[in-house]
Amino acid sequence: MLRSLNAIILISLMMFSSLSGCFGNEEIETIEPEINEGWRPFSVVAPIDTGINVYHDHFRTNETYPQEVLDGLGVNKWCNLTFEGSFSERYEADKETCWDNLTTSDIVYFPGTKIIGTSPDGETDIHILDDPNDGHGTAVTGAVLNANPDAIIFFVEGFSDAAVLAAANQPLVDIITTSFGPIGSVPVPGIEDATKVAVVTKKKIHTGAADNTPSPAVQDSTAGPPWSIGVSGYAEEGDDQKETMSGSYPDVAADWTQVLPNHDDIDGYHETSGTSFATPRTAGLLSKVIQHLRTEFNDDSAGADPIARDGLLVNGTMGENGTFTMTNDDIRDALNLSGWYPSFTSWDPTSGTTPMSPILPCTQVGWGVVNEENVIPMIEHLNGTNSMPNRSSDVVACMDVNQQIREAYWG
Repeated sequence: MLRSLNAIILISLMMFSSLSGCFGNEEIETIEPEINEGWRPFSVVAPIDTGINVYHDHFRTNETYPQEVLDGLGVNKWCNLTFEGSFSERYEADKETCWDNLTTSDIVYFPGTKIIGTSPDGETDIHILDDPNDGHGTAVTGAVLNANPDAIIFFVEGFSDAAVLAAANQPLVDIITTSFGPIGSVPVPGIEDATKVAVVTKKKIHTGAADNTPSPAVQDSTAGPPWSIGVSGYAEEGDDQKETMSGSYPDVAADWTQVLPNHDDIDGYHETSGTSFATPRTAGLLSKVIQHLRTEFNDDSAGADPIARDGLLVNGTMGENGTFTMTNDDIRDALNLSGWYPSFTSWDPTSGTTPMSPILPCTQVGWGVVNEENVIPMIEHLNGTNSMPNRSSDVVACMDVNQQIREAYWG
């Protein structure tokens, strides 16, 4: 179930509504993809969610992705979208050539956008496109791109192990982000088997949303497994305290309230809140760090494929004969070091937030806050130009206990 303040409503809509389909590039004139000669370093983020509004300006780009990137992500169809008129006019113009022709086996590139999409579950009326009554996936993906506008999006519609594995099995995907799970962090099975494959076997990063209640995140099937990065919420641009209706004892906390694209128009935005959006924002920031290091160290591919890239998120060169490598463990360690705790003195009693405790704030927001301020310190720590100091012993002890609980619970 969706991790935003309107999670119950969204789930009900999904249960009683469905979505549908795209077309092969033989049906219309297509834009030829570029050859990746000197094309920029890149990072691929895979949101798993309700669907996405591919027509929104937020997802547009002048780039055409190189053929080797499309091949690497398994693209087998193109949808050349209509980019004139209202949302409904664009949809109707593309319905026959695109949406009515998609199947669960299709991986679709939408030229003129940053999106490659698939819908492996098939329980939808319109594959990939966000439901007219929903919008969760559009907002989630918007949060990724707010943090890293240059990310390539491999969007997967669905809420199952199969949906997560559709991203896990893509060699070029760096980060998988999920914002759904049981309300109240009820300790029931979820997608943990699939996220374990993604992280432990495929060497990717997984960011998972803690619940929109103060429930501990450690037993949550999305945010709790030790291989996942569980994300809670804090009031950025507010009083910088913990959002009360946000999971406790996670890995990190990120921006709870954001302005994100609408799902049923082409240029509108709305303000919305929840761990659903703090989590993809975190994924986007980590993607930004990875992409920067790939640029710095001449790494022109993506993913951490155990065969092709030896499990390395960055596999680059430095100087004449040197090498630079980075794993998902390395970036997670840097994330932990970069976390910080806002001072409880900024708490506004009328804000609805919970003041940051001066004693064991780790039980509220884990290693601490992650936002744009963390990016440069993480990069400089990872490239060796300016190492971050170790965290204090009480924080390390607190989060060691967190890890031990999660490993004991999840195995």
